[in-house]
Amino acid sequence: MTSLTPGRRIILLAAAAACLFAIGYAVFVRGSHDGELVLYGNIDIREVTLGFRVAGKVASVDVDEGDSVRAGQVMARLDSVPLQLQEGEAQASAAALTARLSLLRSGFRPEDVAQARAGVAERRAALANAELQFGRQQQLKDTGAVAPRIYEDAVATRDQARARVASAESALSELERGYRKPELAEAEANQARAFSLAAQARQRLDDAVLIAPADGTVLTRAVEPGAILAAGSPTFTLSLRSPVWARVYIAESDLGRVPPGQAVLLYTDSRRGTPYHGRIGFVSPTAEFTPKNVETTDLRTSLVYRARVVVTDADPALRQGMPVTVRLDGSSAFNSPP
Repeated sequence: MTSLTPGRRIILLAAAAACLFAIGYAVFVRGSHDGELVLYGNIDIREVTLGFRVAGKVASVDVDEGDSVRAGQVMARLDSVPLQLQEGEAQASAAALTARLSLLRSGFRPEDVAQARAGVAERRAALANAELQFGRQQQLKDTGAVAPRIYEDAVATRDQARARVASAESALSELERGYRKPELAEAEANQARAFSLAAQARQRLDDAVLIAPADGTVLTRAVEPGAILAAGSPTFTLSLRSPVWARVYIAESDLGRVPPGQAVLLYTDSRRGTPYHGRIGFVSPTAEFTPKNVETTDLRTSLVYRARVVVTDADPALRQGMPVTVRLDGSSAFNSPP
């Protein structure tokens, strides 16, 4: 058999090495695609900054940094005396305007109506007497037996009596009809405004008590009793116990393997042998560069998609920003098509 030259031998060895590398690379890629998918990220826990909606002097602080609180628990109180006085004034104003509206709706008193009717009757009688006197003076005037001045006085007295009757009848009619609709509408509007102001005063008094909005842990406390606060001033920072999730990043080639609802296991350095359980809750539709705090050698120059993993069995050991490793079993995940 013909011996190989050194140059030919080198070419054959290089070709064999290339074939072995290609086979090994294909096996590695196939095993990585069909096997376990590993993601990296950090624990993300919501925090909320709490404060009073009203200004005032801090009367008491009932929790401190590190304390656990439950939803509805009192965390601090303001001095409520000024707010109580404001509420009392608003309630009194509302009561006065309510009474005024009731008075208008009930109309005038029967005694006032009766008095007006009597006044009409009296002025009608005076008119009848004035017309009688005018008739007599009219007859005397025709015969020339009365002075012009006396006749003119009789005419004036009759006209005045007629005007007084008309005025009395108009007043009686107004009393019988009651108050006008615009007056009632104004009173109703004033009452509604007073009720609104009273409700606002009541709400301000309620806002003098700071209530925990959810279960959590007090991270920071920024007030002491006696401090004067403006409305909205930060008083506490509360770390919520729920929900707890991990923020992870997925390469584009692995998107098909991480559908929403996919069950995953989360590992932390503090509980290496005991994973937490979770599910994929959200995958961003927008690509971004891998954040530095979760960057790996393979992902340093890659675009990834942010995803949220909801932890279903979270405990206090999970802390804000804690690094986690998320593993998906390839046998149960949805594999992308070849």
